[in-house]
Amino acid sequence: MNGRRLDYLGLVAFVTIADQGSFQRAADMLFLSQAALSRRLRKIEDDLGAPLLIRSSRELSLTAAGQDLLPEARQLLKELHDIYDAARMRGRRVKQQMAFACLPSIASAGVSRVLSDFAARRSEVMFRMLDIPAGSIGEKVRSGEAEFGVTIVTAEIPDMRVRPLIEEEYVLVVPSGHDLAGRAAAERRDLEGMPFARINTQSRNRRLIEDTLGQYGERIEWQFEVQSPVSALNIVAAGRALTILPRSALSMAPPGVTALGFRDVRMGRTLGIVTRRGVTLSEPASALLADIEDWFRDFAQTLAHARSAPRPPIVG
Repeated sequence: MNGRRLDYLGLVAFVTIADQGSFQRAADMLFLSQAALSRRLRKIEDDLGAPLLIRSSRELSLTAAGQDLLPEARQLLKELHDIYDAARMRGRRVKQQMAFACLPSIASAGVSRVLSDFAARRSEVMFRMLDIPAGSIGEKVRSGEAEFGVTIVTAEIPDMRVRPLIEEEYVLVVPSGHDLAGRAAAERRDLEGMPFARINTQSRNRRLIEDTLGQYGERIEWQFEVQSPVSALNIVAAGRALTILPRSALSMAPPGVTALGFRDVRMGRTLGIVTRRGVTLSEPASALLADIEDWFRDFAQTLAHARSAPRPPIVG
């Protein structure tokens, strides 16, 4: 603009008059008197050195300069409004964003629904749920990127406040037409020679399963290695392999699979909440965490019911 200040109010006055086709309607829309509107128009005309409008007793028309300026002025005002709106939204996100981390299986089993219900009551807050593997949750909380984490509780989370909540069992997942599908429970020896899908080597789930299986794990045919429980479940549904997953992962299962527990070994994980020591949760994070803990209490009852279901005795 060659060092000259942009007359924003004058541009708004000019575009509104042109769009409304009337000084009176334009003045009403801008909550101005006609005299104030006329002063704004004269100011921009003086600044540009050319009249923009011709006003007669019967009609309002644009001069050649006004016709040239109108489309450019509309575009400039739109761009200014877009820039302002984007900056305002960024400011709201910075002030009102709240993030937490959660195991994907637990997010799918119920925490996503808890978050959705909570967000419906707190529309002023932007929520970020980091549904990531357990190995990454502690680091997200430690760095402050997440205020708290819903994860597997182990001794591998140093310098953090850890609060265990429930114990969750692992189940064997088989195709619905598999020989094991009709049983109430399985034993580790039933798995020998069977093709299996397992989660990648960095998974805590995999390490826990292999430690629990012991020597039986060496007799399993580990045919597939995947990155997520969803992939393992889809392979099972296709009839290509079996898998072992925490019970909560069944919320992601497609049709065509059956789950059963183990009766010769207890295979499970402890789920809980991790937070940074000495750091107080924000009010939205604290309130959301309370709702998540309520869901965990209901989920624990579901798991207890599944564990207490009758199982046939071990034979032989």
